[in-house]
Amino acid sequence: MTTHTDFPQSARTLLPEEFQSLPQHPHLSAEALEVAASLQHDTISRKVLDGSTRLYDALVVVGSGFAAFVISQGDLVPDTNTLFALAAAPLMALVLFQIADLYQPTIMRRGLEQVMRAAVSWALVFAGLFALALLVVPADKIPVDLLSKWFVIGLAGLIAGRVVLRLLVGRWMREGRLNRRAVLIGGGNAAAELIAELERHAHNDIDICGIFDDRNNDRSPPSVAGYPKLGTVSDLVEFARIAHIDMLLVTIPMRAEQRILELMRKLWVLPVDIRLSAHADKLQFRNRASSFVGTVPFVDVAQKPITDWDTILKRIFDLTFAVIALLCLSPIMIVTAIAIRLDSPGPILFRQKRYGFNNELIEVFKFRSMYTDQTDTNASKLVTKNDSRVTKIGRFIRKTSIDELPQLFNVLSGSLSLVGPRPHALSAQADNKLYEQVVDGYFARHKVKPGVTGWAQINGWRGETDTAEKIQKRVEHDIYYIENWSVLFDLYILFRTPISLLNTENAY
Repeated sequence: MTTHTDFPQSARTLLPEEFQSLPQHPHLSAEALEVAASLQHDTISRKVLDGSTRLYDALVVVGSGFAAFVISQGDLVPDTNTLFALAAAPLMALVLFQIADLYQPTIMRRGLEQVMRAAVSWALVFAGLFALALLVVPADKIPVDLLSKWFVIGLAGLIAGRVVLRLLVGRWMREGRLNRRAVLIGGGNAAAELIAELERHAHNDIDICGIFDDRNNDRSPPSVAGYPKLGTVSDLVEFARIAHIDMLLVTIPMRAEQRILELMRKLWVLPVDIRLSAHADKLQFRNRASSFVGTVPFVDVAQKPITDWDTILKRIFDLTFAVIALLCLSPIMIVTAIAIRLDSPGPILFRQKRYGFNNELIEVFKFRSMYTDQTDTNASKLVTKNDSRVTKIGRFIRKTSIDELPQLFNVLSGSLSLVGPRPHALSAQADNKLYEQVVDGYFARHKVKPGVTGWAQINGWRGETDTAEKIQKRVEHDIYYIENWSVLFDLYILFRTPISLLNTENAY
């Protein structure tokens, strides 16, 4: 855990060009901007690190065993006893490596000690294999040559992996990327007590990045236990658009119900965990999970959606189906590109800035469907039925959603997901008001990556959103998707999308 003596761990001094590259955030102080800019890199999930290391170890064990068998026997088809050994060895290795604490980040960053633990554990695996072999075959029939080669090849693979792991984990720990980044809401004595409790546990994976509080008096000084107050709660929303924060820890007493509810209205749009320090129980919430940070109990009010392995699963899902879709749809895309070129002068693709994950600006690709001199980059005027700005080809590709197909390249680049809330243009309006002015909590739909298709679209809420009801319904479906996400849900939406495109009522 970062303590006040080394704060800010990641908030190094920024060079002038780094300040110039930051988005304009006029409400944030220079100190808040500097801290936020130093936290723009994502943290590394300890669960993913742990699982990836275990997977590597298992693959090395099985791979080295198979290689040893091929070298010793000159065959590619293992016999029954070898198959049994190849199945038992990784299970034994993972158990012994766990006992040896080889999956603890603090051990992973130690070079010689980590290698010695791995070597001893690996030797114990072979002692176990030898004991099992004695139960199956006579001692003189045990394939000592095969086991010897397996031990050497496996040990080399494990040591090589641990050397690389030490370098990576050491760098990530120095950068604070293996810790969860937390911001405290509420200063004064309550924040000081929480900080003191957290700092009592040296192995906490929490880095406190600053304090935000609406109060500006003796009850909330500019610094608490060495951590600076970086602004108000409203500033925090702006701060979290730059900094990659994992958790908001609310130190406000739970009995201050109205104040907390006001906070939640502002903060629930952020893609972070929100936890209330649970020192009282007078405030009633819906059934929420409780958790501990160190020995401090918290009430989990909001959970960050799609984290840890879910992030990787969704990315694999996106890449797999995006590549398949591009291969299958490439003839349609080629014909469309030719038709656009022949229909009207101008570029084939239309690039438009839209809101992405956590309100970041992304550039979305579409087939151009309007006359070049009448394109509306910010979508300040929605396309309506028989809109004169739309070309002949444009009407067809918009109605059939063919104009959206280039967004598959956005999926490959990682700015879009295949399934998620549709990204809206910067100036999109309903009832002559910006969407965020029409729907309370509108930006909560940006807690995940936007998608090429989504739950709202397959339920009929695609196309024109000229009324408050239409955008309200779309946002409601987007929030439902975020709160109920799963790979199977994505798969269902993906395969329902072609059917939903048959309804072209609102697509112009």
